[in-house]
This record gives sequence, structure tokens and C-alpha cells, in this order.
Amino acid sequence: MVEQNEQAIDLGILLGLAYQSFTDLLRASLAKQGFDDLGGAYGYVFRALADEQPSQRELARRLGITDQGMAKILSEMVERRYVERQVDPEDSRVKRLRLGARGRTALAAARRFHATFERQLAGEVGATSVGKLRRLLNAIAERGLDPDLAHARLRAT
Repeated sequence: MVEQNEQAIDLGILLGLAYQSFTDLLRASLAKQGFDDLGGAYGYVFRALADEQPSQRELARRLGITDQGMAKILSEMVERRYVERQVDPEDSRVKRLRLGARGRTALAAARRFHATFERQLAGEVGATSVGKLRRLLNAIAERGLDPDLAHARLRAT
């Protein structure tokens, strides 16, 4: 990277570059493990389905996207065997979503990457700095126009 005064780079640009760097590394790691067909929003869906089985509409609301957008993402994820749909036992009109075996494996691989990345970063800059970074990023995430949506998205990650 070109040496620049860190203050000269807009904070938003720096946040975006850091995020892009992280996701590039994550995607490369997952691709090496056979997950080379992941869409950009899949990670949010994986996390949201890790412990719950919402309907498509519930998931769309939670992630702050349209039902149509959610349908497109889920169609791809079902086709690629990351997500499964099953009939709600209490209301046969509703389909519940859950991670398929491939989705659970991909999520586990992503979580391992996240833990390794954070551990390596702590080794480089110190655990205290990583803790401060986490607090700062949470504060920024919660400053959005809709604090409830930011909170929901943080829970989904």
C-alpha cells in the first residue's frame, strides 16, 4: 500500500477498504474449501439461520430487504444446497428456512476464518486494540438511520 498520512484518507473510505480487504480474504479462504459460489448476501443469511428457522418474510424484514430480493437470494441458496425450505408444522401455508448441511459447513468455515483473522490481528496490534476496534465498529454500526435495523443486522452476523 502506498504510504499516506492516515488522517488524509476519509474515514468512510478507510472503513470500506478494510471491509473489502477482509471479505476478499474470507472469500479466498472459503473458495479454497469448495465454497466458490457464494453470493454477496449469503453470510448474513447464514448467520440469521444459524439458530432460528424464520419464514422468508421474517428473514427479509430482519435483514432490511424486500421480499422479492430475499426470494431471489434464497432461490440461489436453495439451488446451491446452502438453505432448505420446510413446511411450518403449525401452519402449512408457511415455509420455514434452515441451513442445509452445506450451509452449516460453510458457516463453520467462515466462523473459523473470523476467529483466526481476529487472533492474528490481535497478535499484530494487541488484544486491547482489537477490543477497542470492536467497540468503535459497533458504535458506528449503531449510528445508522434505523438503530433497530442496525441492531437486527448485528444479531444476524
